[in-house]
Amino acid sequence: MNQAPNRAALTAAPNFDEVIDRVGTHSSKWDGMQGIYGVSPREGIAMWVADMDFRPPACVQRALEGMTQHGVYGYWGDNRDYHAAIQWWMATRHGWQVEPEWIFTTHGLVNGTALCVDAFTAPGDGVVLMTPVYHAFARVIRAAGRTVVECPLKRVDGRYEMDFDAWDAQMDGSARMMILCSPHNPGGRVWTADELRAAAEFARRHNLVLVSDEIHHDLVMPGGRKHIPMAVAEPDMPLVMMTATTKTFNVAGGLTGNVIIADPELRKRFGARMAAMGISPNSFGLTMATAAYSPEGAAWVDALLAYLDGNRKIFDAGVNAIPGLRSMPLEATYLAWVDFEGTGMAREEFLARVEKDAKIAVNHGATFGLGGEDFLRFNLATPRARVEEAVTRLQNAFADLQ
Repeated sequence: MNQAPNRAALTAAPNFDEVIDRVGTHSSKWDGMQGIYGVSPREGIAMWVADMDFRPPACVQRALEGMTQHGVYGYWGDNRDYHAAIQWWMATRHGWQVEPEWIFTTHGLVNGTALCVDAFTAPGDGVVLMTPVYHAFARVIRAAGRTVVECPLKRVDGRYEMDFDAWDAQMDGSARMMILCSPHNPGGRVWTADELRAAAEFARRHNLVLVSDEIHHDLVMPGGRKHIPMAVAEPDMPLVMMTATTKTFNVAGGLTGNVIIADPELRKRFGARMAAMGISPNSFGLTMATAAYSPEGAAWVDALLAYLDGNRKIFDAGVNAIPGLRSMPLEATYLAWVDFEGTGMAREEFLARVEKDAKIAVNHGATFGLGGEDFLRFNLATPRARVEEAVTRLQNAFADLQ
């Protein structure tokens, strides 16, 4: 296992090129790839689980060191600094004014999604997803005895758009909730204000509780796109907002997410489920989040985005040069969504070339729902040398097409 970074590393500018060996550190992404994909972590490249191979900002490490130096790990109390950090971040980075009493803290946003399903629907109810979309949504919905209502996104000029005419026609009154993924995972779309308002109007037409998962809201590529929180696009809409530091700062192991609800009735219903299930926060996660939502954390994110944009350009140029492959334009997230349909290959063949020949562990598109069958998702949040190596391996694996 790696030793902890030294003090100089904690005060220097972020070095995203540093290759950190995560094998043997209980990393789901690296230690789980052999069993799931048959790809050795010593020979392969892990590009599946959506966490980053980068250290978080130094302010997060310092905050954790302060906890360990104190040495007492009791129950967490007094959320004022934590709530103030959330308020500052949302106001300065997203133009969204949040009140402390709106904030619930969950054990990550998959847990937040599960609590929303529990609070706002009943067994047998439908929950609308715009597919393909983050696979954990459907898993949680089905596990709770609800029905996934898949509303397929349409591809227009190589990117996803919402298709309300088709979706209106398939609504039968059984759905009670809709989960919006904004920015979209895996397609990387940053929804426009008009698209967000149209999605809210769709929810109104069909009496759906609107839940907006915005975990990737900080990860927008440079170049003009801007994430708009649904709460800003539709300030009078009763809705549930879900946000977290976990994707932004690579602290997913802290299992800390926020469900933010301005509407009093929705807030009452959600709070009742939180109380009934006895959920309370993790002090390590709250400490990391409070430290991350700071000017130092903001400067780190700005540097991260510039680096991710460089990785994106290298990956897209290399993959799009392979006949039959097309990487969807990435406006946000660090997750490339690559279409293999143009190869004419069956799914089993292109998967074998990626996993067995190139030795890259990736997410299978079919797990994201309708429309994902011919796609694979690649995580680009890794040192650039790995991205370049992945491109070379893919080009070699599909060399007969070139």
